[in-house]
Amino acid sequence: MERLLLIEDDLALGEGVRLALQSQDRSVTLCRSLAQGQAALGETAFDLLILDVNLPDGSGLELLGQLRGQVPVILLTANDLETDIVTGLELGAEDYITKPFSLAVLRARVNAQLRRGRAARPGVVETGDFSFDFDRMEYRKAGRPIDLSKTEQKLLRVLVENRGVTLSRADLVDRVWTDGAEFVEENALSVAVKRLRAKLEDDPARPQYLKTVYGIGYTWAVKP
Repeated sequence: MERLLLIEDDLALGEGVRLALQSQDRSVTLCRSLAQGQAALGETAFDLLILDVNLPDGSGLELLGQLRGQVPVILLTANDLETDIVTGLELGAEDYITKPFSLAVLRARVNAQLRRGRAARPGVVETGDFSFDFDRMEYRKAGRPIDLSKTEQKLLRVLVENRGVTLSRADLVDRVWTDGAEFVEENALSVAVKRLRAKLEDDPARPQYLKTVYGIGYTWAVKP
């Protein structure tokens, strides 16, 4: 789930932007003041901040300076305030949009920024219908969340990070059960694979992704 924070004091505009950007796999939190925005930033890790420069309790540029690159920022600013644009970029904003603006243009700019953010996060893997964020422990198939146990998460990460490569059963056991246990039951891996398939595959009996390589081990298939 991608999380966006929008700080905009114009309620109608803010609601319009929120509705335009929000989707099944993206949430948008709307705040109408610097104080509300700072409180939200203290409680949640956001993937992107869309920040109005002129707010009722201060300048968004002040908050931008305080963040020091902690979260990517797109500025919203009045079209005649060129100094705000220059100052904002110098303070670390990734982009800016001048008012009035097209929601389609805003959506495109936001999507572009989020793509860059995903590319910079090595813990995120997109393969087929799946999106796996191993750092945040968030797993989705066609936009729907998947609940995985810690063992299933470890197994999935090893397989996906080596997709297209066949990993032996012994190798997988060594990589997944790393808690220092001297003995792992022989069928532990088989059980973990079966449970993972049940959660990921459309037809676990005929897996399309988590495939068995008979006599060797398992592989995460690379789709053309």
